[in-house]
Amino acid sequence: MGKQMTEMLKGTLEGIVLALLAEQPAYGYEITTRIRDHGFTDIAEGTIYALLVRIEQKNLVDVEKVPSEKGPPRKVYTLNAQGRQELGEFWTTWSFLKTHIEQLEKRNTDNKEN
Repeated sequence: MGKQMTEMLKGTLEGIVLALLAEQPAYGYEITTRIRDHGFTDIAEGTIYALLVRIEQKNLVDVEKVPSEKGPPRKVYTLNAQGRQELGEFWTTWSFLKTHIEQLEKRNTDNKEN
């Protein structure tokens, strides 16, 4: 993944994780797998775990320890009301950015054609 992509993802990864948790609760490795299934194949597991610690500290998720057949209990993350509000703000911001960036792209493309 290029440096530019990495930098852009840093600003959006929290929103991506919140969006995945809005679909269904999940534990860390499962979240990483789902992110990779959506095409973000180069994201390291450690990045996701660090992000999960941050969103837990910000009280955006509820955490339940669930027994695991293969070792220690898993922490299952569920988006809570505060997390849903944060996700809503993320989508509002994303829509704003997307609209304005696409307008800039169109102007740049139009200028190249002239």
